[in-house]
Amino acid sequence: MDTGIEALKPIKLLHPEKDGGKSVLAALQERRTVRRISRETLPLQTISTLLWAAFGVNRKESLFGKPGRTAASASNSQEIDIYVAMAEGVYLYEAIPHILTPVASGDFRPLASYRGLARAPLSIIYVVDLTRYDISERQPDPYMGDPEVQKSYYYIDTGLIAQNVYLFAASQGLVAWFHNCEREKLVDVLNLRPEQRALFGQSVGYPARS
Repeated sequence: MDTGIEALKPIKLLHPEKDGGKSVLAALQERRTVRRISRETLPLQTISTLLWAAFGVNRKESLFGKPGRTAASASNSQEIDIYVAMAEGVYLYEAIPHILTPVASGDFRPLASYRGLARAPLSIIYVVDLTRYDISERQPDPYMGDPEVQKSYYYIDTGLIAQNVYLFAASQGLVAWFHNCEREKLVDVLNLRPEQRALFGQSVGYPARS
């Protein structure tokens, strides 16, 4: 599939803001699903901090010598990739070095959204990469190679990231909606390998005005 990525350039994200916003407890009080989202574009600083809060690097080293992330994953597999669909195209969030790398040119938010609803300025697409699971003898988890156990791991890990997004949105006066996506159609758009699977979408933006 011709993704037209030559029309896009990588987006160097800004350093995430780690102060400000509502407290964790206040964000928990405000956390909710809101389906009516404004089309208003999000500032780059907001996008930068949102993605860091979702699944960015928060320490240089953690389990198995990998950098630590803001959301847990099975044996620190970090098997969930975040793709970001915006009006101009789809990007892959690379936590190191905190940039958005172009994947496809064009507005594919309807595929990332529930039933083609593309109102939000930004839609996250959660993709699992099964090759990230270490099934060698050095892996202390004896169930890591079991496909059914893997499924439970990547669903839980996606949920942990999605909750980070919900809490960030609540702390910043934004709204979010976690939903299904057009999994099969996204395979070609994102140029996914057989070991990768699109799982869910999550739309984020300002609340729609009445």
